[in-house]
Amino acid sequence: MTTNRTFTMIKPDAVANGHIGGILDKITSAGFKIVAMKYTQLSRRDAQEFYAVHRERPFFGELVQFMTRGPIVSAILEKDNAVEDFRALIGATNPAEAAEGTIRKMYATDIAENAVHGSDSDENATIEGAFHFSGREIY
Repeated sequence: MTTNRTFTMIKPDAVANGHIGGILDKITSAGFKIVAMKYTQLSRRDAQEFYAVHRERPFFGELVQFMTRGPIVSAILEKDNAVEDFRALIGATNPAEAAEGTIRKMYATDIAENAVHGSDSDENATIEGAFHFSGREIY
């Protein structure tokens, strides 16, 4: 199922480094409409559930610790071809490999603290958005 929505989180590193405004500007300047957004902090249980797909990977504990160390900004974005276009906008997971002008090239410090999350499929965008937002919070 193809949708015109995707999910993102501005991660604790980018929030702590004061990059919320710059990242949101990049997102809206790229033509994305914000249809839901909140400033919150993940609990340990929430982070473990959200990243359950990585549970067996060696970095899982560090990922959970990182994602719970401070607040995040979660958002649902809307645009034609949202998932693919947003993945291009954020750049490669490793900021050293990200293209110039991408969010991760501009704001990430390394592969572990890479500033933003972006859904990797339409299906995951729907699941991840529903994890963070109730239906009445999405416009």
